[in-house]
Amino acid sequence: MSDRRLMMVHAHPDDESIVTGATLAKYAAEGAHVTLVTCTLGEEGEVIPPELAHLTSDREDTLGRYRIGELDRACTVLGVRDHRFLGGTGRYRDSGMMGGATNEHPKAFWGVEVEEAARLLAEVIRQVRPQVLVTYDEHGGYGHPDHIQAHRVTRRAMLMAGERSVPGTPWKVDKLYAIAQPISRIEASIARLNEEVGPFTPPRQVTDIARGTPDSLVTTRIDATEYWAAKALAMRAHATQITVDGERFALSNDIAQEIDAVEYYTLLMGPPPRPDTDRYESDLFAGL
Repeated sequence: MSDRRLMMVHAHPDDESIVTGATLAKYAAEGAHVTLVTCTLGEEGEVIPPELAHLTSDREDTLGRYRIGELDRACTVLGVRDHRFLGGTGRYRDSGMMGGATNEHPKAFWGVEVEEAARLLAEVIRQVRPQVLVTYDEHGGYGHPDHIQAHRVTRRAMLMAGERSVPGTPWKVDKLYAIAQPISRIEASIARLNEEVGPFTPPRQVTDIARGTPDSLVTTRIDATEYWAAKALAMRAHATQITVDGERFALSNDIAQEIDAVEYYTLLMGPPPRPDTDRYESDLFAGL
């Protein structure tokens, strides 16, 4: 059994599958201890299938409770056996898109004190003792408030976990990564998709898919092509949020995207990357 321990911190159910599903499946299959921490239940997600429209956000947060089951199924497919909701199931709520009234909900993750949430995450870090920690960049990938907050909370928790003044055994994380989507990859994908005729609306520009990461900032490329099917199946498990058709998927905006099992990251902290394929390192544990 490998002594490698990887922890990922995601904002909502489905984020783990869409942008890191192949990486999670790869390291889990290779015997690493993989821990997934999800910060909210995704209560504000837009439901796609008409037959599930009754789950749409309400005072009882029916959708959030339903999405727990979707996430459980996705984790099973990806081989993730250690999944936790930050602070316990339902402690923090999906804040919705930036500027929306739901940002002000009393339980919205966006409004929580970073120190409070970071203390809870630091407890998990000291318990699991991961060498590698992964979350979003400071922009939250595409600007969602919960993604930005997950970045802030994770960075603070990583430091807190190593402080001797806090309860529990201190633990120093060796490497911190941000999920990256190279702009060149997004542009190439858009070019391919615009040449196709399919069930989804073709994208028109980079911002139709994601903000993107400048190529110069991307340090790490994880080729998990062998686990493409696991990623696609995990995405199918999130049926309220994702429509999968062959090698393509779409969210509620109905804009086509490719299911890609080659996933990218930016090293934020840790030993300088030593490129071993092109200009990228190819292992999140490289140098440890």
